[in-house]
Amino acid sequence: MSRRTSTPDSRDLYSFGAVPVLGSETRFRFWAPGLDAVSLVLEGNTPQRMRKLDNGFHELVLPVPTGTRYRYGLPDGTLVPDPASRLQDGDVHDASVVCDLQHYTWTNAHWKGRPWSEAILYELHCGLYGGFKGVQQRLPELQKLGVTAIELMPIADFPGPRNWGYDGVLPYAPDRAYGTPDELRSLIDTAHGLGLMVFLDVVYNHFGPDGNYLPSYAPEFFRSDLDTPWGPAIDFRRDAVRRFFAENALYWLREYRFDGLRLDAVHAISDKTWLPEMADFVRSQFGPERHVHLVLENDDNAAGLLRQAFDAQWNDDAHHVVHHLLTREDSGYYASYAKDATQMLARALSEGFVFQGQEDPLKPGRIRGEPSADLPTDRFVFFLQNHDQTGNRAMGERLAALGVAPDALRAAVALQLLTPQIPLIFMGEELGTVTPFLYFTSHTQPELADAVREGRRKEFATFPAFADPEARSAIPDPNDEGTWEQSRVPEADSQHANEWRQWYRQLLALRSQHIVPRLSGARSVGAEVLGEAAVKAAWKMRDGATLTVYCNLGSTACPCASLATLDASIVLFAGPGPEPEEMLGGAGVLPGRSVIVALEPQEEGDHA
Repeated sequence: MSRRTSTPDSRDLYSFGAVPVLGSETRFRFWAPGLDAVSLVLEGNTPQRMRKLDNGFHELVLPVPTGTRYRYGLPDGTLVPDPASRLQDGDVHDASVVCDLQHYTWTNAHWKGRPWSEAILYELHCGLYGGFKGVQQRLPELQKLGVTAIELMPIADFPGPRNWGYDGVLPYAPDRAYGTPDELRSLIDTAHGLGLMVFLDVVYNHFGPDGNYLPSYAPEFFRSDLDTPWGPAIDFRRDAVRRFFAENALYWLREYRFDGLRLDAVHAISDKTWLPEMADFVRSQFGPERHVHLVLENDDNAAGLLRQAFDAQWNDDAHHVVHHLLTREDSGYYASYAKDATQMLARALSEGFVFQGQEDPLKPGRIRGEPSADLPTDRFVFFLQNHDQTGNRAMGERLAALGVAPDALRAAVALQLLTPQIPLIFMGEELGTVTPFLYFTSHTQPELADAVREGRRKEFATFPAFADPEARSAIPDPNDEGTWEQSRVPEADSQHANEWRQWYRQLLALRSQHIVPRLSGARSVGAEVLGEAAVKAAWKMRDGATLTVYCNLGSTACPCASLATLDASIVLFAGPGPEPEEMLGGAGVLPGRSVIVALEPQEEGDHA
């Protein structure tokens, strides 16, 4: 395929890295404000000094073809990859490669995305699915399941072939362990042809510990007065740093046509003005016809961001309280949800966040969250499991392996998928899989691999189950290839897997038919506690209909007077316990481990 040059505005859109410009030339830009001299070293050529600009950049424009390998030469002779490398010739310590951003011919160039209210997310790890090609092969079965969007865990280049992705050091370069840039584009192109959106998890709060050369030539990229769990905080007060990440967000959305981004742990970004600025910048680059979605992970529960340019936030509060009710675990962060858990569930369903400005009992003195009751329901992403909540467990157990009664888990899934928040399914959940999802790495430096292994085991020393050093020694070594192999989701065609798959299909079909068309703008009209682990919640939908969910995650039945008079003709779903007609009898009782969902049309003359 012959090379095509980038559109004329590419060099204006992207300040960093090697960007093909008009004609056959490539502009190289490298930010190192404290260095007087930087050289561009093309593979097989003599180093060429770059021109230093007033804004801290070093620049050189040369006629070089796509595929050229290059590095930057520092004054001490060190050769480093491009921090904005679009592709590496190998791994993070190797040469960077000049790429043509416009050569791929899109089959589904007409694709404009889908409204956020239609999102049914499926989070997956590309490596465990066989790379970009492997994920592409799975798309038809995910579409058949009822999923409308896949969400890729981070793909930015990391050291070695195995990693969750949160140790990435080259945010613009897809990791070659998963495939080529064109294979990634083909995956996205194919998804769009099937009506599926594709989201990418991006990490802007830190760089990984191996392969990040920035501190050696641009210490200004980091703050000396503020640390994060991963080291010195990135200095978002600097304009160049802000642009580096804002342009990265645009890059994935524009050059690879991702439909949305999930921004990891943004509470660790110290400058709170950057997020809305970035969102406004990204959205300004697309016309109103293009659906672009921005989703946050934010332990601060900053509801104000969801009133600005962000579509939603992962709702850890809802996960934590449901997990506690299903497992009765109360250690670690579940301790904050162990008291009045059912009331917390009612609040999560009706108001989104549980913590909206009150003190977190796990961290005395910390006031967490902002009021969220006024927000539409689709501002919250509701999940029962995800990479964090499963993989950050010492042994990576899924709910199906934690002794949760199957009917209780099915009821929780029904609650998740038929509630008017945005559901996220974690790979393998739809099969009822019990294989673990463990934390894995492939660090090439033995001392770093040792530190990660021992640090992880030390992290769990305060948990009762791992107080004994012998118990901690059983925690899998992240760098052991066997840990990675254990985390694969097996091919599943057993009766158990098929029954779970059918459960998800049934619920997602109901959601797509009855909830999604009414979801945008839906608002809570209240929730109440019915009994231990049992709640009733209701919402006014966009068309004026009232959606009501009765949910009992406990093992015993509880009284619910309104069920005695519930009109069976408006019931969308009742299960997984007794037959629906038994559940809807005149006794006014909600069976244990069951969910009933009713949709009452707006009455004539009743206009909300």
